[in-house]
Parts: sequence; C-alpha cells; structure tokens
Amino acid sequence: MNDSQPEAGTGTEDVQPLDPAQLGAYFVLTEAVSLLQHQVEQQLRAEGGISYVQFQVLARLAHHDGPLTMTELADGVVYSRSGLTYQAGLLEKAGLITRGPSPDDERATLVTITGDGRALVERVLPGHIQIVRRLFDPLANDDLHHLGDIMNRVRDHLRTQPPRSAASRRRRTPPSATAAP
Repeated sequence: MNDSQPEAGTGTEDVQPLDPAQLGAYFVLTEAVSLLQHQVEQQLRAEGGISYVQFQVLARLAHHDGPLTMTELADGVVYSRSGLTYQAGLLEKAGLITRGPSPDDERATLVTITGDGRALVERVLPGHIQIVRRLFDPLANDDLHHLGDIMNRVRDHLRTQPPRSAASRRRRTPPSATAAP
C-alpha cells in the first residue's frame, strides 16, 4: 500500500477537500485567533496572574446577574467539565469564586464570583480591552458589522453540535481489568 493513500474504510475517500478560498480563510482565521489569544493570555498573566479560561469564567460571572452552574460555564467558555472543575478549584482557592450546591437541582453546582474576583476583572479589563481594540483597528464600521454577522452564523452553526459539557464521559478501564493473568 502507498503510504500517501488513506487506508480503506477510514472514510477519508468520501471527504471533499477544501477549495483554495476555504483553506486560505481557515488559515487566516486560525492565525488571527492564535495571535489574539497569545496577546490576551500574556496580558492576563502579567496583570492578573490568571489564564484566559479563568478570565472567561470570571468575566461571565461578573456580567451575569447571579450565580451560574458549572455546566452553563463549561458550555459558555467551551471547555470540558473536568477542565473547568480544575480551573474553578484554582479560582476558589484564590478566593475569586465560591461554589455550592444548587437549591433547585441537587446535581448542579452553582458558582458565584466574590468581591475579590470582581476587583480582579475590573483591574485586568482595561488592558484586555486595549488588546481587543487592536483586532478591530483595521476595520471600518461596515466591515465590523459584516464580520459580526458572519461569525454569528459560523458560531450558531458550530453550536448545533452538542456542547463539550454534554459529551459522554469516557470510563477508564482499571489496570487490573486489562492485565494478563
């Protein structure tokens, strides 16, 4: 078998390749997002000692009336449940959020931002806004509206798939179950 050919049965023979315009748009989009996320991550670490995901959690809580469930946060920041649980633990340990049981659903955990968490968001927000503004500097108002419309359609289309937090959890097979007798 030729190494450059896909294996039979992998389904790749049915996949249409991206045309040059699609491939170019994909590469430009991913590069722009990577550059933006890198700059944002550096600013948040330097000014607040937090990661981008931690900022997303704090900002969502700060701009929401009342607590959010862990599932709502995971869906909103597009992060796995286990990853968000770890990040929430770090934020709670730092005194930036509190977690507790929901009075309405015993399976849900409610997350609330603390005064220190709000103060941190207020402290890092000006630098964050400066970086985000650079994203929009080369755009005219018309461009900005078109970009917003396009990205809303893309996001809405991608969100038709179940959120990561709804994905079934993989069960680990205990080492003793896979060991040979």
